[in-house]
Amino acid sequence: MNDNKPKTMRDAFIETVYEKMKENDRIFFVTADLGAPSLDKLKTDFKDRFINVGIAEQNLINVAVGLGLEGYIVYAYAIAPFITMRPLEQIRQSLSISSQVRPVNVNLIGIGAGLSYDVSGPTHHSLEDLSIMRLMPNFSVFSPSDWVLAKKFLDYSIGYKNPKYLRFDSKPLPTIYENADDLNIEKGFYEFSKGDNVCLVSTGYMTHRALSAAKELPGTGVIDVFLLKPANEQLLFEALKKYKYVITLEEGFINNGGLDGLISKIILDNGADIKLKRMGVDDKYAFELGGRNYLHKLFNLDEEAIIKTIKEFN
Repeated sequence: MNDNKPKTMRDAFIETVYEKMKENDRIFFVTADLGAPSLDKLKTDFKDRFINVGIAEQNLINVAVGLGLEGYIVYAYAIAPFITMRPLEQIRQSLSISSQVRPVNVNLIGIGAGLSYDVSGPTHHSLEDLSIMRLMPNFSVFSPSDWVLAKKFLDYSIGYKNPKYLRFDSKPLPTIYENADDLNIEKGFYEFSKGDNVCLVSTGYMTHRALSAAKELPGTGVIDVFLLKPANEQLLFEALKKYKYVITLEEGFINNGGLDGLISKIILDNGADIKLKRMGVDDKYAFELGGRNYLHKLFNLDEEAIIKTIKEFN
Protein backbone atom coordinates (compact mmCIF):
# COMPACT_ATOMS: atom_id res chain seq x y z
CA MET A 1 0.00 0.00 0.00
CA ASN A 2 1.15 3.55 -0.72
CA ASP A 3 0.69 6.72 1.27
CA ASN A 4 -2.04 8.81 -0.39
CA LYS A 5 -0.25 12.02 0.60
CA PRO A 6 0.20 14.29 -2.45
CA LYS A 7 3.69 14.22 -3.90
CA THR A 8 5.31 15.40 -7.10
CA MET A 9 6.20 12.87 -9.77
CA ARG A 10 9.66 14.35 -10.14
CA ASP A 11 10.54 14.00 -6.45
CA ALA A 12 9.35 10.39 -6.34
CA PHE A 13 11.24 9.58 -9.52
CA ILE A 14 14.47 11.41 -8.63
CA GLU A 15 14.51 9.78 -5.19
CA THR A 16 14.33 6.40 -6.92
CA VAL A 17 17.06 7.38 -9.40
CA TYR A 18 19.22 8.33 -6.42
CA GLU A 19 18.84 4.86 -4.92
CA LYS A 20 19.71 3.25 -8.25
CA MET A 21 22.79 5.46 -8.64
CA LYS A 22 24.12 3.98 -5.41
CA GLU A 23 24.30 0.55 -7.00
CA ASN A 24 24.79 1.42 -10.67
CA ASP A 25 27.69 3.69 -11.60
CA ARG A 26 26.53 3.79 -15.24
CA ILE A 27 23.73 6.26 -14.45
CA PHE A 28 24.12 10.00 -15.15
CA PHE A 29 21.74 12.84 -14.36
CA VAL A 30 21.88 15.99 -16.52
CA THR A 31 19.82 19.15 -15.99
CA ALA A 32 19.24 22.42 -17.82
CA ASP A 33 19.47 24.47 -14.61
CA LEU A 34 16.16 23.17 -13.25
CA GLY A 35 16.21 22.23 -9.59
CA ALA A 36 14.02 20.20 -7.23
CA PRO A 37 14.13 19.45 -3.49
CA SER A 38 14.94 15.81 -4.23
CA LEU A 39 17.79 16.81 -6.55
CA ASP A 40 19.93 18.50 -3.89
CA LYS A 41 21.02 15.23 -2.31
CA LEU A 42 21.70 13.60 -5.66
CA LYS A 43 23.95 16.36 -6.94
CA THR A 44 25.82 16.46 -3.62
CA ASP A 45 26.44 12.72 -3.34
CA PHE A 46 27.09 12.04 -7.04
CA LYS A 47 29.09 15.06 -8.15
CA ASP A 48 30.92 13.01 -10.78
CA ARG A 49 27.66 11.89 -12.41
CA PHE A 50 25.58 15.05 -12.11
CA ILE A 51 25.91 17.73 -14.82
CA ASN A 52 24.18 21.11 -15.01
CA VAL A 53 24.55 22.47 -18.55
CA GLY A 54 22.77 25.73 -17.70
CA ILE A 55 19.74 27.11 -19.52
CA ALA A 56 20.79 25.44 -22.78
CA GLU A 57 18.41 22.66 -23.76
CA GLN A 58 20.09 21.98 -27.12
CA ASN A 59 23.34 21.37 -25.28
CA LEU A 60 21.46 19.25 -22.72
CA ILE A 61 20.43 16.84 -25.48
CA ASN A 62 23.89 16.71 -27.04
CA VAL A 63 25.63 16.04 -23.72
CA ALA A 64 23.07 13.37 -22.84
CA VAL A 65 23.47 11.69 -26.24
CA GLY A 66 27.26 11.75 -25.95
CA LEU A 67 27.02 9.89 -22.65
CA GLY A 68 24.37 7.55 -24.02
CA LEU A 69 26.52 6.60 -27.00
CA GLU A 70 29.24 5.59 -24.53
CA GLY A 71 26.85 3.14 -22.95
CA TYR A 72 25.65 5.18 -19.98
CA ILE A 73 22.04 5.43 -18.78
CA VAL A 74 21.14 9.11 -18.86
CA TYR A 75 18.30 11.15 -17.35
CA ALA A 76 18.00 14.62 -18.86
CA TYR A 77 15.78 17.01 -16.93
CA ALA A 78 14.09 20.31 -17.88
CA ILE A 79 10.71 22.03 -18.21
CA ALA A 80 8.47 20.06 -20.60
CA PRO A 81 7.93 22.58 -23.45
CA PHE A 82 11.62 23.51 -23.39
CA ILE A 83 13.03 19.98 -23.40
CA THR A 84 10.78 18.91 -26.28
CA MET A 85 10.46 21.95 -28.54
CA ARG A 86 13.53 24.10 -28.04
CA PRO A 87 15.96 21.28 -28.93
CA LEU A 88 13.71 19.47 -31.41
CA GLU A 89 16.41 19.33 -34.09
CA GLN A 90 18.84 17.72 -31.64
CA ILE A 91 16.17 15.26 -30.50
CA ARG A 92 15.52 14.24 -34.10
CA GLN A 93 19.10 14.09 -35.35
CA SER A 94 20.99 12.92 -32.27
CA LEU A 95 18.40 10.72 -30.58
CA SER A 96 15.63 9.56 -32.89
CA ILE A 97 17.90 8.89 -35.87
CA SER A 98 20.99 7.72 -33.95
CA SER A 99 19.05 5.25 -31.83
CA GLN A 100 17.99 3.39 -34.96
CA VAL A 101 21.64 2.59 -35.61
CA ARG A 102 22.79 1.78 -32.08
CA PRO A 103 21.24 1.70 -28.57
CA VAL A 104 21.01 5.07 -26.82
CA ASN A 105 19.39 4.99 -23.38
CA VAL A 106 18.55 8.67 -22.88
CA ASN A 107 15.46 9.53 -20.84
CA LEU A 108 14.04 13.02 -21.28
CA ILE A 109 12.18 14.14 -18.16
CA GLY A 110 9.77 16.96 -18.97
CA ILE A 111 8.31 18.78 -15.95
CA GLY A 112 5.06 20.71 -16.35
CA ALA A 113 2.85 18.36 -18.36
CA GLY A 114 -0.20 19.92 -19.97
CA LEU A 115 -1.53 22.84 -17.95
CA SER A 116 0.23 22.04 -14.67
CA TYR A 117 2.26 25.28 -14.88
CA ASP A 118 -1.16 26.90 -15.00
CA VAL A 119 -0.47 30.51 -13.99
CA SER A 120 2.76 30.74 -16.02
CA GLY A 121 0.88 31.25 -19.27
CA PRO A 122 1.11 29.72 -22.75
CA THR A 123 4.93 29.74 -22.88
CA HIS A 124 5.01 27.21 -20.05
CA HIS A 125 1.89 25.22 -20.91
CA SER A 126 2.89 21.96 -22.59
CA LEU A 127 0.13 21.04 -25.01
CA GLU A 128 2.09 19.97 -28.07
CA ASP A 129 4.53 17.51 -26.51
CA LEU A 130 2.44 14.33 -26.66
CA SER A 131 1.93 14.76 -30.40
CA ILE A 132 5.53 15.77 -31.08
CA MET A 133 7.18 13.01 -29.10
CA ARG A 134 4.82 10.28 -30.33
CA LEU A 135 5.87 11.30 -33.84
CA MET A 136 9.55 10.54 -33.18
CA PRO A 137 10.63 7.06 -34.39
CA ASN A 138 12.35 4.83 -31.82
CA PHE A 139 11.00 6.84 -28.86
CA SER A 140 8.88 5.63 -25.95
CA VAL A 141 6.39 8.13 -24.50
CA PHE A 142 5.37 7.78 -20.85
CA SER A 143 2.57 9.89 -19.34
CA PRO A 144 1.89 8.87 -15.71
CA SER A 145 -1.11 9.94 -13.66
CA ASP A 146 0.51 9.83 -10.21
CA TRP A 147 3.88 9.60 -8.47
CA VAL A 148 3.56 5.88 -7.75
CA LEU A 149 3.36 5.18 -11.45
CA ALA A 150 6.23 7.58 -12.15
CA LYS A 151 8.40 5.77 -9.61
CA LYS A 152 7.44 2.38 -11.03
CA PHE A 153 8.73 3.39 -14.47
CA LEU A 154 12.39 3.55 -13.41
CA ASP A 155 13.14 -0.14 -13.91
CA TYR A 156 11.55 0.00 -17.37
CA SER A 157 13.66 3.05 -18.27
CA ILE A 158 16.85 1.24 -17.30
CA GLY A 159 15.97 -2.02 -19.01
CA TYR A 160 14.89 -0.61 -22.39
CA LYS A 161 17.85 0.96 -24.19
CA ASN A 162 16.01 3.42 -26.38
CA PRO A 163 15.18 7.13 -26.06
CA LYS A 164 12.18 7.91 -23.88
CA TYR A 165 10.10 10.94 -23.03
CA LEU A 166 8.73 11.07 -19.47
CA ARG A 167 5.90 13.60 -19.17
CA PHE A 168 5.60 14.61 -15.50
CA ASP A 169 3.03 16.87 -13.88
CA SER A 170 4.61 19.74 -11.93
CA LYS A 171 2.13 19.71 -9.04
CA PRO A 172 1.90 17.39 -6.02
CA LEU A 173 -0.87 14.88 -6.73
CA PRO A 174 -2.48 12.20 -4.56
CA THR A 175 -1.97 8.59 -5.53
CA ILE A 176 -4.56 6.71 -7.53
CA TYR A 177 -2.47 3.55 -7.72
CA GLU A 178 -2.68 2.29 -4.16
CA ASN A 179 -0.78 -0.90 -4.91
CA ALA A 180 1.66 -0.86 -7.82
CA ASP A 181 3.24 -4.25 -7.13
CA ASP A 182 1.28 -6.02 -9.85
CA LEU A 183 1.19 -3.06 -12.23
CA ASN A 184 2.53 -4.00 -15.67
CA ILE A 185 4.30 -1.05 -17.29
CA GLU A 186 4.72 -2.92 -20.58
CA LYS A 187 0.95 -3.38 -20.85
CA GLY A 188 0.78 0.39 -21.09
CA PHE A 189 -2.63 1.00 -19.54
CA TYR A 190 -4.74 0.17 -16.51
CA GLU A 191 -8.50 -0.42 -16.41
CA PHE A 192 -9.78 1.17 -13.21
CA SER A 193 -13.40 0.29 -13.84
CA LYS A 194 -15.46 -1.59 -16.39
CA GLY A 195 -18.52 0.22 -17.64
CA ASP A 196 -21.64 -0.33 -19.70
CA ASN A 197 -21.92 1.97 -22.71
CA VAL A 198 -19.33 4.70 -22.08
CA CYS A 199 -15.62 4.51 -21.34
CA LEU A 200 -13.34 7.41 -20.38
CA VAL A 201 -9.82 6.91 -21.73
CA SER A 202 -7.42 9.36 -20.14
CA THR A 203 -3.76 10.08 -19.55
CA GLY A 204 -1.78 12.03 -16.98
CA TYR A 205 -3.67 14.44 -14.74
CA MET A 206 -6.90 13.86 -16.66
CA THR A 207 -7.18 10.40 -15.12
CA HIS A 208 -7.91 12.15 -11.81
CA ARG A 209 -10.73 14.01 -13.57
CA ALA A 210 -11.98 10.78 -15.17
CA LEU A 211 -12.12 8.88 -11.88
CA SER A 212 -13.91 11.74 -10.16
CA ALA A 213 -16.50 12.03 -12.94
CA ALA A 214 -17.04 8.26 -13.04
CA LYS A 215 -17.88 8.25 -9.31
CA GLU A 216 -20.81 10.52 -10.09
CA LEU A 217 -22.05 8.24 -12.86
CA PRO A 218 -21.65 4.55 -11.91
CA GLY A 219 -21.42 2.28 -14.93
CA THR A 220 -18.78 4.45 -16.61
CA GLY A 221 -15.57 2.71 -17.59
CA VAL A 222 -12.19 4.33 -16.90
CA ILE A 223 -8.91 3.39 -18.56
CA ASP A 224 -5.65 5.15 -17.76
CA VAL A 225 -3.20 5.04 -20.70
CA PHE A 226 0.30 5.77 -19.42
CA LEU A 227 2.49 4.32 -22.18
CA LEU A 228 1.42 6.08 -25.36
CA LYS A 229 4.30 4.65 -27.33
CA PRO A 230 4.88 1.77 -27.80
CA ALA A 231 1.22 0.97 -27.21
CA ASN A 232 -0.17 -2.52 -26.87
CA GLU A 233 -2.90 -1.68 -29.37
CA GLN A 234 -4.53 -5.09 -29.60
CA LEU A 235 -4.76 -5.50 -25.85
CA LEU A 236 -6.17 -2.01 -25.51
CA PHE A 237 -8.74 -2.75 -28.19
CA GLU A 238 -9.85 -5.83 -26.25
CA ALA A 239 -10.65 -3.50 -23.33
CA LEU A 240 -12.48 -0.99 -25.56
CA LYS A 241 -14.47 -3.19 -27.94
CA LYS A 242 -17.42 -3.73 -25.58
CA TYR A 243 -18.26 0.00 -25.46
CA LYS A 244 -20.54 2.00 -27.74
CA TYR A 245 -18.86 5.29 -26.85
CA VAL A 246 -15.31 6.22 -25.93
CA ILE A 247 -14.34 9.66 -24.61
CA THR A 248 -10.65 10.58 -24.63
CA LEU A 249 -9.38 13.06 -22.03
CA GLU A 250 -5.99 14.77 -22.33
CA GLU A 251 -4.29 18.05 -21.44
CA GLY A 252 -3.03 18.50 -24.96
CA PHE A 253 -4.14 19.63 -28.39
CA ILE A 254 -6.77 17.29 -29.79
CA ASN A 255 -6.95 16.11 -33.42
CA ASN A 256 -3.18 16.31 -33.65
CA GLY A 257 -1.87 12.85 -32.83
CA GLY A 258 -1.96 12.74 -29.03
CA LEU A 259 -3.96 10.25 -26.98
CA ASP A 260 -7.02 10.74 -29.19
CA GLY A 261 -4.90 9.92 -32.24
CA LEU A 262 -3.83 6.63 -30.67
CA ILE A 263 -7.39 5.62 -29.73
CA SER A 264 -8.78 6.71 -33.10
CA LYS A 265 -6.20 4.54 -34.87
CA ILE A 266 -7.06 1.51 -32.73
CA ILE A 267 -10.79 1.88 -33.43
CA LEU A 268 -10.23 2.40 -37.16
CA ASP A 269 -7.71 -0.42 -37.58
CA ASN A 270 -10.12 -2.87 -35.98
CA GLY A 271 -13.15 -1.66 -37.93
CA ALA A 272 -15.03 -1.18 -34.67
CA ASP A 273 -18.41 0.50 -34.44
CA ILE A 274 -17.40 2.77 -31.56
CA LYS A 275 -18.27 6.45 -31.46
CA LEU A 276 -15.31 8.58 -30.36
CA LYS A 277 -15.52 11.92 -28.54
CA ARG A 278 -12.25 13.82 -28.07
CA MET A 279 -11.91 16.14 -25.08
CA GLY A 280 -8.80 18.25 -24.73
CA VAL A 281 -7.53 21.63 -25.82
CA ASP A 282 -8.77 23.08 -29.10
CA ASP A 283 -6.41 24.68 -31.59
CA LYS A 284 -5.52 27.74 -29.49
CA TYR A 285 -3.41 28.87 -26.54
CA ALA A 286 -4.74 30.19 -23.24
CA PHE A 287 -3.65 33.73 -22.42
CA GLU A 288 -6.21 34.03 -19.64
CA LEU A 289 -4.72 34.02 -16.17
CA GLY A 290 -6.03 31.54 -13.65
CA GLY A 291 -5.48 28.22 -11.97
CA ARG A 292 -5.89 24.79 -13.49
CA ASN A 293 -9.58 24.50 -12.68
CA TYR A 294 -10.22 27.85 -14.35
CA LEU A 295 -8.32 26.80 -17.48
CA HIS A 296 -10.19 23.52 -17.58
CA LYS A 297 -13.50 25.38 -17.59
CA LEU A 298 -12.25 27.49 -20.50
CA PHE A 299 -11.48 24.35 -22.50
CA ASN A 300 -14.54 22.35 -21.31
CA LEU A 301 -12.26 19.90 -19.51
CA ASP A 302 -13.68 20.34 -16.02
CA GLU A 303 -15.61 17.62 -14.23
CA GLU A 304 -18.96 19.23 -15.00
CA ALA A 305 -18.23 19.19 -18.74
CA ILE A 306 -17.07 15.56 -18.60
CA ILE A 307 -20.21 14.46 -16.74
CA LYS A 308 -22.41 16.36 -19.19
CA THR A 309 -20.70 14.60 -22.11
CA ILE A 310 -21.15 11.16 -20.51
CA LYS A 311 -24.85 11.85 -19.95
CA GLU A 312 -25.28 12.75 -23.61
CA PHE A 313 -24.16 9.24 -24.55
CA ASN A 314 -26.15 7.34 -21.90
